[in-house]
Amino acid sequence: MWKNKQEKLATYQLLVQQQAAIIEMEHDKIANLANSSALLADALPKTVFAGYYLFDGAELVLGPFQGKVSCTRITIGKGVCGESAEKCATLIVEDVKNHKNYISCDSAARSEIVVPMVKDGKLLGVLDLDSSVTHGYDEIDQEYLEKFVEALLKNTDF
Repeated sequence: MWKNKQEKLATYQLLVQQQAAIIEMEHDKIANLANSSALLADALPKTVFAGYYLFDGAELVLGPFQGKVSCTRITIGKGVCGESAEKCATLIVEDVKNHKNYISCDSAARSEIVVPMVKDGKLLGVLDLDSSVTHGYDEIDQEYLEKFVEALLKNTDF
């Protein structure tokens, strides 16, 4: 995984800078979500899914992602993505097998972090990351992924 905390912090700092550079001139939602999911999947070790679910006004619908075939629609409140969307709060699940409301889309996923995408008080979707190891995410991941989403929303037309 990570050799040490400094390596993780350096990776995330570079990731946020790369994200800013990629979306600086592009404002299209699909283009930016696609490139940012590829960036996350490439930069974060043990990632088995990195992608977005977009809120269509009723439920979350699968958007651009990197990973295996995934769930296409998620009801608000169901699964980690649905819980995060409902609460408009980042959720970290250390071991998906022990999370009562977990929806299994890929058996390789062992831990998950979901960051809501909220702009001007409106839910737009969620960023969903799954890791192949338990305890794959912590407060550092949360801090930087929230910054990552904030930068994305600031420069992307929704």
